[in-house]
Amino acid sequence: MDDPQTTQSMITLVVMLVAFAAIFYFLLIRPQRRRQKEHRDLLGSLKRGDRVVTAGGIFGTIEDMSEDSITITVEEGKLRLSKGSIVDKVRK
Repeated sequence: MDDPQTTQSMITLVVMLVAFAAIFYFLLIRPQRRRQKEHRDLLGSLKRGDRVVTAGGIFGTIEDMSEDSITITVEEGKLRLSKGSIVDKVRK
């Protein structure tokens, strides 16, 4: 039959694995999903005329948008960027 000490160590192992999985979920996976949802909502709310900041730190005003790219006007001209590179709207 099973040794009581072996059974106890198996239970401890399972409890520790579940605890590590819960910690991993709440510290890494859940916050990342929340940030992804916020970024997706930001991209969905963009419209022509919004002032935005890119991941590279460039400030500009949206001039034109397509499904996957965006054209912004900056001080010295226009830039065409990937829509995902927009990280924030500039609050007026």
